[in-house]
Amino acid sequence: MADLWVDANVLLRFLTGEPPELAERALRLIQKAEQGEVSLKLSPIVVAEIVWVLSSFYRYSRTQIAEILLPLIASDGISCDEIQQVTAALNLMASANVDFLDAYLAEIARHTGESVVSFDRDFRRLGIN
Repeated sequence: MADLWVDANVLLRFLTGEPPELAERALRLIQKAEQGEVSLKLSPIVVAEIVWVLSSFYRYSRTQIAEILLPLIASDGISCDEIQQVTAALNLMASANVDFLDAYLAEIARHTGESVVSFDRDFRRLGIN
Protein backbone atom coordinates (compact mmCIF):
# COMPACT_ATOMS: atom_id res chain seq x y z
CA MET A 1 0.00 0.00 0.00
CA ALA A 2 1.29 3.44 -0.94
CA ASP A 3 1.54 6.23 1.62
CA LEU A 4 0.60 9.54 0.00
CA TRP A 5 0.76 13.00 1.54
CA VAL A 6 -2.48 14.67 0.51
CA ASP A 7 -2.56 18.35 -0.42
CA ALA A 8 -5.30 20.77 0.60
CA ASN A 9 -6.50 21.21 -2.98
CA VAL A 10 -7.43 17.51 -3.25
CA LEU A 11 -9.47 17.55 -0.04
CA LEU A 12 -11.04 20.90 -0.92
CA ARG A 13 -12.27 19.47 -4.23
CA PHE A 14 -13.70 16.49 -2.36
CA LEU A 15 -15.39 18.69 0.27
CA THR A 16 -16.78 21.35 -2.07
CA GLY A 17 -17.51 19.31 -5.18
CA GLU A 18 -15.90 22.05 -7.27
CA PRO A 19 -14.91 21.77 -10.04
CA PRO A 20 -16.86 18.56 -10.72
CA GLU A 21 -14.14 16.75 -12.68
CA LEU A 22 -11.54 17.28 -9.95
CA ALA A 23 -14.10 16.53 -7.24
CA GLU A 24 -14.73 13.16 -8.91
CA ARG A 25 -11.01 12.38 -8.97
CA ALA A 26 -10.71 13.36 -5.32
CA LEU A 27 -13.70 11.16 -4.45
CA ARG A 28 -12.07 8.17 -6.16
CA LEU A 29 -8.89 8.76 -4.18
CA ILE A 30 -10.81 8.96 -0.88
CA GLN A 31 -12.62 5.74 -1.79
CA LYS A 32 -9.28 4.02 -2.48
CA ALA A 33 -8.10 5.15 0.94
CA GLU A 34 -11.27 3.84 2.61
CA GLN A 35 -10.78 0.49 0.87
CA GLY A 36 -7.17 0.26 2.06
CA GLU A 37 -5.59 0.62 -1.37
CA VAL A 38 -3.68 3.76 -0.36
CA SER A 39 -3.01 5.59 2.88
CA LEU A 40 -3.47 9.35 2.81
CA LYS A 41 -1.24 11.26 5.20
CA LEU A 42 -2.48 14.64 6.37
CA SER A 43 -0.37 17.40 7.92
CA PRO A 44 -1.83 19.92 10.41
CA ILE A 45 -0.52 22.63 8.07
CA VAL A 46 -2.75 21.27 5.32
CA VAL A 47 -5.70 21.23 7.74
CA ALA A 48 -4.98 24.90 8.48
CA GLU A 49 -4.97 25.70 4.76
CA ILE A 50 -8.29 23.90 4.29
CA VAL A 51 -9.81 25.83 7.19
CA TRP A 52 -8.57 29.11 5.74
CA VAL A 53 -9.92 28.42 2.24
CA LEU A 54 -13.29 27.20 3.50
CA SER A 55 -13.71 30.26 5.72
CA SER A 56 -12.31 32.95 3.45
CA PHE A 57 -13.33 31.82 -0.03
CA TYR A 58 -16.35 29.60 0.61
CA ARG A 59 -17.59 31.56 3.65
CA TYR A 60 -18.18 28.48 5.81
CA SER A 61 -18.64 29.19 9.50
CA ARG A 62 -16.18 27.77 11.99
CA THR A 63 -18.85 25.34 13.16
CA GLN A 64 -19.53 24.15 9.61
CA ILE A 65 -15.82 23.65 9.03
CA ALA A 66 -15.43 21.57 12.18
CA GLU A 67 -18.51 19.52 11.28
CA ILE A 68 -17.10 18.53 7.90
CA LEU A 69 -13.43 18.17 8.81
CA LEU A 70 -13.74 16.15 12.02
CA PRO A 71 -15.24 13.07 10.35
CA LEU A 72 -12.90 13.40 7.38
CA ILE A 73 -9.68 13.41 9.41
CA ALA A 74 -10.92 10.45 11.45
CA SER A 75 -12.00 8.40 8.44
CA ASP A 76 -10.45 5.11 7.37
CA GLY A 77 -7.45 5.54 5.13
CA ILE A 78 -6.54 9.01 6.38
CA SER A 79 -3.75 9.43 8.89
CA CYS A 80 -3.54 12.92 10.37
CA ASP A 81 -0.37 13.93 12.19
CA GLU A 82 -1.08 15.12 15.74
CA ILE A 83 -4.68 13.93 15.40
CA GLN A 84 -5.53 14.59 19.05
CA GLN A 85 -4.40 18.20 18.91
CA VAL A 86 -5.96 18.82 15.47
CA THR A 87 -9.28 17.34 16.62
CA ALA A 88 -9.24 19.36 19.84
CA ALA A 89 -8.31 22.51 17.89
CA LEU A 90 -11.18 22.06 15.43
CA ASN A 91 -13.60 21.61 18.34
CA LEU A 92 -12.17 24.67 20.14
CA MET A 93 -12.31 26.72 16.96
CA ALA A 94 -16.03 26.03 16.70
CA SER A 95 -16.97 26.24 20.38
CA ALA A 96 -14.79 29.21 21.41
CA ASN A 97 -15.07 31.00 18.04
CA VAL A 98 -11.32 31.44 17.62
CA ASP A 99 -8.99 30.98 14.68
CA PHE A 100 -7.91 27.41 13.99
CA LEU A 101 -4.22 28.31 14.29
CA ASP A 102 -4.73 29.86 17.73
CA ALA A 103 -6.71 26.83 18.87
CA TYR A 104 -4.08 24.48 17.43
CA LEU A 105 -1.21 26.33 19.10
CA ALA A 106 -3.13 26.30 22.40
CA GLU A 107 -3.63 22.55 22.10
CA ILE A 108 0.05 21.94 21.33
CA ALA A 109 1.02 24.03 24.39
CA ARG A 110 -1.54 22.21 26.54
CA HIS A 111 -0.28 18.82 25.33
CA THR A 112 3.36 19.67 26.12
CA GLY A 113 2.61 21.51 29.38
CA GLU A 114 4.06 24.72 28.00
CA SER A 115 2.82 28.28 27.52
CA VAL A 116 2.21 30.54 24.54
CA VAL A 117 3.57 34.04 24.24
CA SER A 118 1.24 36.24 22.21
CA PHE A 119 -0.43 39.62 22.13
CA ASP A 120 -3.65 37.82 21.19
CA ARG A 121 -6.14 37.65 24.06
CA ASP A 122 -7.74 34.50 22.66
CA PHE A 123 -5.18 32.41 24.50
CA ARG A 124 -6.52 33.56 27.87
CA ARG A 125 -10.00 32.49 26.77
CA LEU A 126 -8.51 29.15 25.77
CA GLY A 127 -6.95 28.69 29.22
CA ILE A 128 -3.37 29.09 28.02
CA ASN A 129 -0.95 31.57 29.59
